[in-house]
Amino acid sequence: MSAIGIIIGREFRERVMKKSFIISTILTPLLMVGIMVGTSFIMATNVGEAKHIAVVDRSGIISPSLTSTEVIVYEPTDRTPEELRAESDEQMYGFLVIGEDIIDNPSNVSLYSYSTSTMDVESSISRDIEEIIEQHRLKAYEIENLPQIMEEVEADVTLRSYKLGEEDEEDKESSSVLAFGLAYIFGFVMYMFVLIYGSMVMQGGIEEKSSKVLEVMVSTVRPYQLMMGKILGIASVAVLQFVIWIVIIFVGGSLVMQFLMPTDLVESAAAISAGTADLAAMEGAGVDPELAAMLANATDVGFLVRFFGSFLLYFLGGYLLYAAMFAAVGSAVDNIQDAQQFQTPITMPIIIGLLVMMFAMREPHAPLSVWCSMIPFTSPIVMMARLPFDVPMWELTLSLAILAVTFIFMVWVAAKIYRVGIFMHGRKPSYKELWRWIRTRD
Repeated sequence: MSAIGIIIGREFRERVMKKSFIISTILTPLLMVGIMVGTSFIMATNVGEAKHIAVVDRSGIISPSLTSTEVIVYEPTDRTPEELRAESDEQMYGFLVIGEDIIDNPSNVSLYSYSTSTMDVESSISRDIEEIIEQHRLKAYEIENLPQIMEEVEADVTLRSYKLGEEDEEDKESSSVLAFGLAYIFGFVMYMFVLIYGSMVMQGGIEEKSSKVLEVMVSTVRPYQLMMGKILGIASVAVLQFVIWIVIIFVGGSLVMQFLMPTDLVESAAAISAGTADLAAMEGAGVDPELAAMLANATDVGFLVRFFGSFLLYFLGGYLLYAAMFAAVGSAVDNIQDAQQFQTPITMPIIIGLLVMMFAMREPHAPLSVWCSMIPFTSPIVMMARLPFDVPMWELTLSLAILAVTFIFMVWVAAKIYRVGIFMHGRKPSYKELWRWIRTRD
């Protein structure tokens, strides 16, 4: 067995055999699901205390039609704004002043709150007043049976979206909700994976350097072999953990579909996958077409293989790229505190990738999204956000090729630093010294 293979085996066994690995591997997906479900439940049930807002309506038109909700309680008053300002009632959120010409001038309305108001409160108030103004303007046309007409013309549109198939393929129903959800979840997971496992390489290097283990190991293997062994060993741990998580997700998903999901929903999803879905039949059975389409896409084997395969490739590419840089930092310093100076330039592209990912989920084919999915330092995260939205194969191939070339170059650079850095003790090198190490010939 080669020296690199021996080091890979050592790193793999050392981390996999720990109880922390077993516990985290099993509990992490369960914890993530629990957090998502728990957060959604809390957000749905916890609406907070009602905001009591006094209404000073100088027009006399708006306040009689304002309807209070669980979020906002409107309290019409005859008091002046000056009196309300002076009272400063702790139970009141604030007061609303509506101008006399509100019908002709909808902007003549002001909210005065005792603390900074939220966007939800402001948008809710604006929406309520807009509806009243619109109804009042419609009444000016003196249309008979206006409320009945408005009720009859209301429409609830159910939009079904399809991805156009190739010449010999049928159009396939798609789900924007599923695409958005996958983009968010796996983009964030990629961010965490690259950052966490890359930092492991740096931390392991610092610990071994401090304990003089590295000096013993380089007496039998070359520094390059040692660095690559550590990087690939931790990568094998990450891949194993990822595979286990995928198995847990698939097994858990199958059990949920079999025992917890309504039979009508599962059958509707199967009909969508087969191209025999009947919208009228679905609605008659009380099945949400959007939910059925999302389930159909989520159980598409071809889509899942392509998506998870791409995730694995980008994780390996992104991890190997950043792990090489983290390994160089770990060899150049003696402790975590000294590593902060060199760690910041490495983590900044990862953070930028996460920010661009938020934009790419909404505009996956915008120039910013495309370019950042090509730049190797951001592509692993940004491409995960774009992948559910049918990225062209040439973009995917080019992005992976650029990532691979950049990784090879970065390994070469990191090996230069690693070779010198593992023997340096007692002081933190400067960027100028690191550059000198890189330029040093073998």
